Amino acid sequence: MPFNYEKNGEAIYKESFSIIRSEADLSAFTPEEEIIVVRMIHASGMVGLAQSIKFTPDFANVARAAIENGAPILCDTKMVSEGITRKRLPKNNKIICTIREPNVREMAVEAKNTRSAVAIELWRPYLEGAVIAIGNAPTALFHLLNLLENPHYPRPAAIIGCPVGFVGARESKDALMLSAPAPCCITVGRLGGSAVTVAAVNALAGSFE
Repeated sequence: MPFNYEKNGEAIYKESFSIIRSEADLSAFTPEEEIIVVRMIHASGMVGLAQSIKFTPDFANVARAAIENGAPILCDTKMVSEGITRKRLPKNNKIICTIREPNVREMAVEAKNTRSAVAIELWRPYLEGAVIAIGNAPTALFHLLNLLENPHYPRPAAIIGCPVGFVGARESKDALMLSAPAPCCITVGRLGGSAVTVAAVNALAGSFE
């Protein structure tokens, strides 16, 4: 017996978001934040993720304005950089991931750190006013925070910090929210990952209307 299922992509998309809005508690979020949260839930398949998403008060509007003004988007992994929908970006924004640059492995050995962490040192020429998207590596987020301890280091416009995992993920995101060197968004605890990070970026690249 053949299976019957919805075949219209647009209908699936609309129904998915309708279900999310009917089941998730979005009362804690501003209208601008809510759009980001709904997309992050959609990417994870977890309605309860809403309880684990935190924003600094100005994140949504600042990050969206930066993207609208053409800010580059700096990503910790190729999974994040490749997931961003290019056609949504309003100014053909640069999407930069330095993890595979030829000298990164040597840098990591010399620094006795992970490739994910040292790769962000190559962000410096693009960092001022950029939107950061860290969806995998707690070490990258920790290293970024250490670099930003220097008041003369270039400052990003906003940081999406959603590394996932069991070692350092919770602590790195707690440190981000505590220090808040720029407006930021996190998923608390162990939750996170490339998909929800990409969803946040794609939400920011769309309209809040």
